Amino acid sequence: MPNNRRNRPDEPEGEGGAPAWMQTFGDMMTLLLTFFVLLYSMSQIDVDRFEMAMTSLRENLGAMDGGQTVSTQQLMDGGVIGDDATPISAIVLDRVMMSLDGYIEEEGLEDEVQVELTERGLVVRFTGQVLFDLGQADIRPEGEEVLQEVAVLLEEVPNDVLVEGHTDNLPISTEEFPSNWELSTRRATEVTRFFIEQEGIESARFSAAGYSEYRPIVPNDSPENREQNRRVEVVLLRPDYMGPPRDEGIDEGEVEQLEEEIFLEEEMDSPEEQDVPPDLSPEEQELEEEGVM
Repeated sequence: MPNNRRNRPDEPEGEGGAPAWMQTFGDMMTLLLTFFVLLYSMSQIDVDRFEMAMTSLRENLGAMDGGQTVSTQQLMDGGVIGDDATPISAIVLDRVMMSLDGYIEEEGLEDEVQVELTERGLVVRFTGQVLFDLGQADIRPEGEEVLQEVAVLLEEVPNDVLVEGHTDNLPISTEEFPSNWELSTRRATEVTRFFIEQEGIESARFSAAGYSEYRPIVPNDSPENREQNRRVEVVLLRPDYMGPPRDEGIDEGEVEQLEEEIFLEEEMDSPEEQDVPPDLSPEEQELEEEGVM
């Protein structure tokens, strides 16, 4: 019997499955799903990438041109840095270092002020007599000008600030400063008070410490090296810095070394050795004659 279905051209072939409107509906649902996934991904902000994008944008707009000028604008505005500011990472600290390097070069302060980026954060090191006269803790007028430029940068970032005072190994004995501990601590607190009282920076961000002669950066064997060790360091701390690891204890070798150092110091302080003058600079000799050292 012949198949009469082949003789019906008006009957469509191959139709079946879901109706046509389902394809449009499925496309719409896929687009909606993609849209909401995109919204979710945008809500998870990568802070480092955001900071990099913002600093790059500001650089292209001329807000921080090559690090040669100190900007008076906030590095990040519009709610990112404000009253409830969040500490920023090394990306912006590097930009701050470039700005400060430009100022130091313009003022010819390369020998007195150094800037470096360390694991602690951005370290601004004032050596020699740029801030203080020898054996004194009153900030010099020239030093205040430099600190004012640093204060501009400190106001632009919300990170905590650590101010450290250091001395050389020459002893001091005055009514105001019985030892180098008092001198180093006083210098650190004077710089801290300047930032807070003179420049109006939030006091809760600051901490100050004095380390006397016990953290030299070079050996105290010449007037030039002692001048480098007489310093104040302003550290703009990284938000993730937790401080140096604490030692669980001191081994026997370290104990013997400490005992030997103490013995040598006592030998140097004995009456027989007091008449041997160290290698002093003219300023150090003048203080020694006045009985300060």
